[in-house]
Amino acid sequence: MKMSMTVLALCALAAGLPAQAARPARKPAPTVAKAEQPAAPKPVPAPRARSEGASRVADWIAASGDNHGLPYIIIDKQGAGAFLFDAKGKPLADAPTLVGIALGDDATPGIGAKSLAEIGPAEKTTPAGRFLAKFGVAAGRQKVLWVDYTTSVALHTIPPGNPKEKRRERMLSPAIDDNRITFGCINVPRLFYAKLAPLFRRKGGYVYVTPDSKPIEEVFPRLRVQPFLAGVSG
Repeated sequence: MKMSMTVLALCALAAGLPAQAARPARKPAPTVAKAEQPAAPKPVPAPRARSEGASRVADWIAASGDNHGLPYIIIDKQGAGAFLFDAKGKPLADAPTLVGIALGDDATPGIGAKSLAEIGPAEKTTPAGRFLAKFGVAAGRQKVLWVDYTTSVALHTIPPGNPKEKRRERMLSPAIDDNRITFGCINVPRLFYAKLAPLFRRKGGYVYVTPDSKPIEEVFPRLRVQPFLAGVSG
C-alpha cells in the first residue's frame, strides 16, 4: 500500500528532518559534453600600401640584386612606412614610421657635429638615398641602426623625449602628415625593430630612403635602367 506525500511529510517532521528531504531523490540528468569550438583565427593585417616611388624602388632592388646579398629596408617618406626584406628580397614586415619634421632630401653640411639644440627647423630632414647601415652606439649608450653616421641619422624606436610631441599617437594615427616630427632620425615600432636586429647584427644591410620632392631617378640613378632590366627578365 503506497503512502501519500502528506504522510511522508509528517513522518519526516517526526524524525526531525526537513519536509523536502522526504521526497524521493531524482537522478540528475546525464550531462552531455559540449564539443569545444575551435578558436577563431586571428585576422592577418593587410600589407601596408606603398607609394609609387617605394614600389619602383622595391621592384628595382628585386630585379637588380642591388642589396648585394644583404637584408634591406625601404623607408617610404611619402607614405610614412617602413618595409623590411631579407637578403633574398622576401618581404618580412612593414610598419608606420616617423621621419624628419621638415620636407627635404638633403642633410645640412656639418649637421652631424651639431647638438640637437643647434639644429634649426629647416634642417630637421631625413635625407633620401641608399645607405649601408650598421648597428652602433648613440648618445646615452643607446644601441641604434646607423643609417648615416656622418649626418647623425639613425633608425631606432621612439625615444622617451618630450611627451608633448605625442610620437606614439602620431605613429598609430591613420594620417600621414603627422608622422613628421623627428630631428631627422627614423622611428619605428618596437616589434619591427626587433625583427630587423638579428638580420643586420652581423654585416649590416641597406636602407633605401625615398625622396620628398626630388625626382626619384635623381636619388636612385639606376632606376633609369629598370625598364630595360624588366624587358630582359621577361
